[in-house]
Formats: sequence, structure tokens, C-alpha cells
Amino acid sequence: MDPAIAIVPMGLGHLRQVLDLGHEVFDTTVKPYTSWSLTSVAEHLDSPDNACWVALDSDRVVGFVLGSMEFEHRDDWAYLEWIAIAPDMQGLGIARRLVDICSEALFARGARRIVTDVEQRNTASATLMTRNGFRPAATVTLFVRPNPDEPEPDSADEALPAMPPGAKRALIRHGRLAGEGRVAR
Repeated sequence: MDPAIAIVPMGLGHLRQVLDLGHEVFDTTVKPYTSWSLTSVAEHLDSPDNACWVALDSDRVVGFVLGSMEFEHRDDWAYLEWIAIAPDMQGLGIARRLVDICSEALFARGARRIVTDVEQRNTASATLMTRNGFRPAATVTLFVRPNPDEPEPDSADEALPAMPPGAKRALIRHGRLAGEGRVAR
């Protein structure tokens, strides 16, 4: 752990760096409903939940976490939705510190549970979450039906297009998708 890294509430002055770091580290092609955008960050920043934090090395944002008390129809469940650490700063305990402070803020706001999700191949994030008291609760498989009139892609791992902001929440609200979100490091 690097004590020189300060963890502070995210403010407007951090917005550009948070957005840029997210673009650098998030692979939104692994889940087609994932959308990293200014809107994604601004919605969290505008929340009264005090669950958005940045890790600063001097004035450089080297990590962030975005959480909220909005987990669909559960007023008593929170959502740790986004967390990222700059590649050159990984392995220093920053992510653990961010998860801890975000979780503390969400529990203080009344959360009985905090939900997050990790893409299946992201073992580093799964390990982080497990070490921070999260445990697997649900598995959701995204089924895709290709158009039979279209040629088959060259790769079985063809990336799916990202859905527009808010589409994932609409799917969850209508019972079509449950237990998924975004955590990338």
C-alpha cells in the first residue's frame, strides 16, 4: 500500500481524468450493454450518496470508484458499479482502499447489501471483490442469436456493440437481465 496516494471524494475537477482513465482501462466490448461515457460518470457525481472517490498521486487521478444507492427496485441495496486503477499503479492496494471507502459510505447511507459484478474472465477483479467481502450470488449468461442471413464472423469472440447509456438498467427493470454491472481494473 502506498500511503502517499490520497483517497478523496470525487469532485468536478476530477471529471476529465476519471473519464479518461475509464476509457484507458475499461473493455466495454466484453459486455454489449456496458457503456462508459460522460453521462455514466456525471450520473454518479450528481448522486447524494457520497460513494464516488478518487485516488490521487499528487494531482493525478490514478484510480476511482463510483457507487450509488440505486440498485433497481431495492431501496436498501447499493451498487458498486465502476472501479478502475491506472495500469502503472495496480498492485499497490489502491483498489482495496477504494472499495472499502465506497462500501463504508454506502452502508452509512443505509445499504443492507452492496452489489457489484465482474466479467467472467476478469480474475483480478473477482479476487479483489472476494477479498473485500463480496461473494458470488448469481450468474447470468448472455445468449446471442445471430441472423441466419448474415455471414458468420471469423472469430467466435466477436465483440458485440455497446448498448446506449441506460439500456442495461431498462433490461434489469423489465426482468431480462439480473446481477450484471461493470468492474474493470
